Amino acid sequence: MLSKTFRGGVHPADKKELAAGAETVRLEAKGELEFLMNQHIGAPAKPLVAVGDRVLLGQRIAEAGGFVSAGICCSCSGTVKAVSPMVTQTGDEAMAIVVENDSEYEAVEGYGEPRDYTKMSKEEIIKAVADAGIVGMGGAGFPTAVKLTVKDGVKIDHIICNAAECEPYITCDYRLMLERADDAVLGMKILLHVFPEAKGVFGVEDNKPLGIESLAKACEGSEKISVQPLKKKYPQGGERMLIYAVTKRKINSKMLPADAGCVVVNYSTLIAIAEAVAKNMPLTRRVVTVTGDCVKTPSNFDVPIGIKVSELIEAAGGFTVEPEEIIFGGPMMGAAVYTTDLPVTKTTSCVLCLSKDESKGCEPTECIRCGQCLYACPEHLMPIELKNSADRLDYDKFEKLGGLECIGCGCCTYICPAKRRLSQSITMMKRYVLAEKKKGAAK
Repeated sequence: MLSKTFRGGVHPADKKELAAGAETVRLEAKGELEFLMNQHIGAPAKPLVAVGDRVLLGQRIAEAGGFVSAGICCSCSGTVKAVSPMVTQTGDEAMAIVVENDSEYEAVEGYGEPRDYTKMSKEEIIKAVADAGIVGMGGAGFPTAVKLTVKDGVKIDHIICNAAECEPYITCDYRLMLERADDAVLGMKILLHVFPEAKGVFGVEDNKPLGIESLAKACEGSEKISVQPLKKKYPQGGERMLIYAVTKRKINSKMLPADAGCVVVNYSTLIAIAEAVAKNMPLTRRVVTVTGDCVKTPSNFDVPIGIKVSELIEAAGGFTVEPEEIIFGGPMMGAAVYTTDLPVTKTTSCVLCLSKDESKGCEPTECIRCGQCLYACPEHLMPIELKNSADRLDYDKFEKLGGLECIGCGCCTYICPAKRRLSQSITMMKRYVLAEKKKGAAK
């Protein structure tokens, strides 16, 4: 089958060989677990427990704080030690629940009991997903139950699983393709039960032939589920790029995937759906890649949400040299952090530890008008003109040039031979314009 793709994008070295061969190892927390209330897009979750309460594995300790929000379930049993603000990876404060792990893992009643999803209604399945606190686990963190609640009259004909994993270094989804393909296919079957007129497609970059082979084998006998190879190119896993590659349909910032007849879910999210619906196991764990040139043993760990990142580093053998940069996520769209004394959240796919910050020592120069940023932009924008309008604080021109369509992928900055900080300026301006629009709408 021919690999499909989109126009634009870049080809960074994938660096996946560091951890791709490392089988997933299950890891338990040694100490306290910290559960942030804002580990998803939308309103923060609201705590349901108080200091001194005993909690159980799988117990909902926080409820959704609004329609676009998600609850949180405990990944251990133990005692609530604190319910208070804590500093997050961005340096901001957010409310958190701290649980002292008793290492007994006593679970709530019914935890892990199988149930037949074919006898559940669409509404019951969506409620099970919501009760499990499932969000997009590729990094975006959009509440999955909200994504499955489409408007009346909208026909969904494609369920697309984002198994591209196009960011360099990250291999957690790849390992799950090799180790848990059957669970992913089960998750797809559950979503096809919710949307019976749809067909399921796993989109996988063609630099993962073993992953494609494993999924194809798991799909055997399922007429409505297939595997679509995608060309290795960043950002192949972007929602808009993925929809176009699979269906040739285009969406923009004013549209949802459902407007194009699609629901897009991350690979790890699909497994979480299978566990929540068919096994009555809420989202309490995820697989995280710990990698980089200064990690002694690059690894993939199945960890409880709330575990300290420092414990993952220790389990990977520690550092061979002190890292100059630590990133949560990949090098293209991840966020640099100031410490490893932070908890794993639902969206922590990777902890990338680099001995050298590649951007340092590369001072930007004037634009040389080469046009490479235009060819690389997957949204067909003019990044240098957007940066110029952002630097001049020309909000009107920024919007007229389509600045709100930028997906923040960083292709323009990556490809620029003059080392211009294009994506950074555009992203900051976009945030400002959207914030101003939000203020205006609230008046």
